[in-house]
Amino acid sequence: MRMALTLRRVYHISAFSWYAFVVKSLAAKDGEELPPGIFVYGGPWKYLTFLNLLLQMSFFGLAAVTDLQPGKNSESPLARCKDLLFSVFAFPVGMFVVALFWTIFSYDRELVYPATIDTFFPPWINHAMHTFVLPVILGEVLVQPHVYPQTKHALAMLGAVGVAYLCW
Repeated sequence: MRMALTLRRVYHISAFSWYAFVVKSLAAKDGEELPPGIFVYGGPWKYLTFLNLLLQMSFFGLAAVTDLQPGKNSESPLARCKDLLFSVFAFPVGMFVVALFWTIFSYDRELVYPATIDTFFPPWINHAMHTFVLPVILGEVLVQPHVYPQTKHALAMLGAVGVAYLCW
């Protein structure tokens, strides 16, 4: 039991640190000469990939804070919030970003990640945003059991956020 808790803590802190590093690396690009056509309207906030990075970072930060709370915290409000964030947003949005990006990329790369972006974003950032999300989020499924909300409530919340994103 103690080993599982230690593993979970290390996993959550490592994942949070990874996403914080990626977001910081993207923020460091601010002010550099941009390839034509990216960040024209809305900056990075219009890209679901960027929003997903922030979502994953927030989730793993919350998971790390929850793990560091003393006592039995599986029923605490913080743990319930973490479970809701994972099951309704972090997992579905993370899987959607990975699946959609690589499906479209394999069909026609220019639709989602034009070759001109390669000079701005190194390949490791592309994989940090579009590939590495998959093993990290699947690792979470293995490391931490979650309490899931009712399907209709989860779909309603995810749908409301999806509509808000599309309207923006």
